[in-house]
Amino acid sequence: VCDPVLGDEGKLYVPQDLVSVYQEKVVPVASMLTPNQFEVELLTGLRITSEQDGLKACNTLHSAGPRKVIITSALIEDKLLLIGSYKRTEEQPPEQFKIEIPKIPAYFTGTGDLTTALLLGWSNKYPDNLEKAAELAVSSLQALLRRTVEDYKRAGFDPASSSLEIRLIQSQDEIRNPRVTCNAMKYK
Repeated sequence: VCDPVLGDEGKLYVPQDLVSVYQEKVVPVASMLTPNQFEVELLTGLRITSEQDGLKACNTLHSAGPRKVIITSALIEDKLLLIGSYKRTEEQPPEQFKIEIPKIPAYFTGTGDLTTALLLGWSNKYPDNLEKAAELAVSSLQALLRRTVEDYKRAGFDPASSSLEIRLIQSQDEIRNPRVTCNAMKYK
């Protein structure tokens, strides 16, 4: 699994030279790739302004190697989406889906890493059902983020005022046994 931690929200975290290293060396050997919108745009050279753009970017990445591509967060037409795509065989077209993610009005540290970890864990449990793995991962993450916001509010902090450290330990039950609150919708 490769989470190409290149940047987010239009800003690179790494030197520009590393983008080509990911494109040429890392992406081709990944079985699952979990970029955010900014990273998928860097890796494919495609601008993502619609769901169709996201699906096209997934197809471009499939042709580079990974059988599973999950754009973990894409802001499209004021909706936050996860867009998933997987190829069961090389010959078949990919099966693709989306999950609309409820926006939580706060900024969190570590959500990308946690999303990839949850996708990896649930994909191992359900290796032939990426939609289910993604539903469980997103639902876990949403429960954890809601708990984080509630904890900060109880402690007297304004969750919108700074970056929030996610409450992993306090959310173990939501991570292990999430209630599915975010459902996948297949693209035709």
